[in-house]
Amino acid sequence: MTKKSLLFITCICLALFAAAQNKSKGGSKVNWKKVNVLVYTKNGNGYVHENRAAGVAAIQQLANQYGFSVTVSENPSDFTESNLKKYSLIIFNNTNNDVFDTDEQRVALMRYVQAGGGFVGIHSATGTERNWPWFKRLIGASFLRHAKHQSFKEIIIDADHPSTSFLPKVWERDDECYFFKEYNPDIHVLIVHDLAPLDDKDKPTYYGGTSSPSVWCHQFDGGRQWYTSLGHDIATYATAEFQQHIMGGIIWVVDNNKPLDYSKARAKSPGDPLPY
Repeated sequence: MTKKSLLFITCICLALFAAAQNKSKGGSKVNWKKVNVLVYTKNGNGYVHENRAAGVAAIQQLANQYGFSVTVSENPSDFTESNLKKYSLIIFNNTNNDVFDTDEQRVALMRYVQAGGGFVGIHSATGTERNWPWFKRLIGASFLRHAKHQSFKEIIIDADHPSTSFLPKVWERDDECYFFKEYNPDIHVLIVHDLAPLDDKDKPTYYGGTSSPSVWCHQFDGGRQWYTSLGHDIATYATAEFQQHIMGGIIWVVDNNKPLDYSKARAKSPGDPLPY
């Protein structure tokens, strides 16, 4: 091989590497200094997740790295239209069970999403507001149960998404393997559980076969949403890989983010008819 050929191959490799890095970081479309994030951690009556502080710390570390602002709350009274207008994105960080006190607070969330507001859900967030059909459509599914804590494999089925583009095709995890019910039919699945070797007597699937959705994104009722079922353990949130996974979801949700347009918000009640 000539020096010229070697130089050409090296340049190609460097260009491909740079492209991959830009993909995982979302390129330069987002002005992070203008991005304000509300991180909600409320747990209602029932099991309370001890990983919430670790999730907050991970998001705050990402905020310091990328330059966006973070407000942390477990107060449902923060869900008013005037307050939510300040945020580009709401993250439900390991919320669980009923997290609102009034229907007015629920309607404020609906109107925020309909105005174009972004939403990210982490781990137990699918166990939130289990009797509210609109919320289950928003987050993409409702928690059913999980297998016992164990090592298992995640399979990347969309490697072009910023939350997956840097991951190996088979992602080894030690976590809780979540199963769901009442899926929103519009979810775009990014990662699935490999159920074949999983130690569980009943392995619910969505598509049949030996897999079940684990991470997904979609666009519902005016906004963008991303959800990951992973993240039970406190230590997980301190790893660079999992932080990049969460950041990829944030990037996808706020990418090309437009100002909120409340002229498109129409919700009057949590029981309003679903879009489909």
